[in-house]
Amino acid sequence: MSTQNYLNYIAGHWVPASDGATTKNINPANTDEVVGEFALGGRADAARAVEAAAKAFPGWANMPMPKRGDILNKAANLFEARANDIAEALTREEGKTLAESKGEVARGASLLRYYAGETMQPIGEVYPSVSPTTFLYAERVPLGVVALITPWNFPVAIPTWKVAPALAYGNTVVLKPAELTPLTAWHLVDVLEKAGLPPGVLNLLVGRGSQAGQELVENPLVKAISFTGSNEVGARIAAQATVRGAKVQLEMGGKNPVVVLADADLGKAVEITIAGAMLSTGQKCTATSRVVVQREVINEFRDRLTERAKSLKIGDGMKPDTYMGPLVSAEAEKTVLSYIELGKKEGARLLTGGEKLRGGEYDRGYFVAPTVFDQLTPEMRIAQEEIFGPVVGMIEAKDFDEAVRLANHTKFGLSASIVTRDLGLAMRFIREIEAGIVHINSQTAGAEPQVPFGGFKGSSSGSREQGKVAREFFTQIKTVYMDPP
Repeated sequence: MSTQNYLNYIAGHWVPASDGATTKNINPANTDEVVGEFALGGRADAARAVEAAAKAFPGWANMPMPKRGDILNKAANLFEARANDIAEALTREEGKTLAESKGEVARGASLLRYYAGETMQPIGEVYPSVSPTTFLYAERVPLGVVALITPWNFPVAIPTWKVAPALAYGNTVVLKPAELTPLTAWHLVDVLEKAGLPPGVLNLLVGRGSQAGQELVENPLVKAISFTGSNEVGARIAAQATVRGAKVQLEMGGKNPVVVLADADLGKAVEITIAGAMLSTGQKCTATSRVVVQREVINEFRDRLTERAKSLKIGDGMKPDTYMGPLVSAEAEKTVLSYIELGKKEGARLLTGGEKLRGGEYDRGYFVAPTVFDQLTPEMRIAQEEIFGPVVGMIEAKDFDEAVRLANHTKFGLSASIVTRDLGLAMRFIREIEAGIVHINSQTAGAEPQVPFGGFKGSSSGSREQGKVAREFFTQIKTVYMDPP
């Protein structure tokens, strides 16, 4: 079976990299399978994409918003029509289960449709003026060319929740998806092209961050950069882009806690923790990585959680009975295994997992067993640093106050959950937890398209994505004083 070749999309044309470079897209569940071969653009290709977007901007910005919405709505329909193909592509290139992939594809279609609807919403406000003859109003206008740099772990949802509002509000776009998962981004751009997007409005550039990404950060025609990824890379982008006056949006890491109080339904608490920690192989910025458990129930909770982790079916995400698939790459596998060894050396107790799975299909992929630690202390690195794998650790708390203090004891502040029957304590948790997303009796992961998404502290640059709040980043305000001639 021959490998399919995919090209970048620049100025309305599917084109190879200027130097002919390519990259292979490998199935992490079966590294013998090449999902596709993609053009790998460099700085020159990125510059061409930016120039194409800049050239297309005046026409796209002047198109009536409802007409832009019509294109997004048509793209949503086309996206849904090929949903099964996109979901299979997602599982084959990223590793998550097919059920999870289908849910993410449905979310992508919902995001396109949501922002199609937003093009019919008000884009300004009229204000009273001290002058009886002045018509005073403010309107939101697009920024210009925006660069969207997206990660591999949600290769449908995250590109879509950036692309859709950027286009709806009249910007032109250069999308640089992660090299590990370019096929789903290719599908997104392909349906938008087929929906009637004018040439140059959206450009797809698969390329390395050190080359193509660096050009997007430095190019003066790029007015804004929206990035999701690691704190290290995000800090570097912010330092380089803001110095030239570009607008920057960063969504970065998490070290998300579940707090289990003494009155909790422990069966529910275990399922919430397992889902948050192990689905998507723990490769979510909103994944559960710490469980702060009240002393009275920690022994029973520990035993239940350990047994549930041992029971999970690990394998190829295309198989219907698989609960957890592989890690995305050899590098990710190496990182997760190194953190597990670090946890042992720091004195945490390994209860289950902690190893690379071997034999049969496991030898062809990047499979690590679901791993549970207890006896974590707050200062351990595995209690402070984002692991991005199927690893969760327990910390004991004597009461609610200590549990919240321990939950907040991290530089991150993305998502947090509490499991309790006490409404009063749940309300206190909402007030006192330092997180941008708070769950009561549900897992730390998960986000609906119509609400803001983002974190506190080191998890975010402060802006929010999704919902109506997306227009705060993708537009600027123009205030108008209009008097009669």
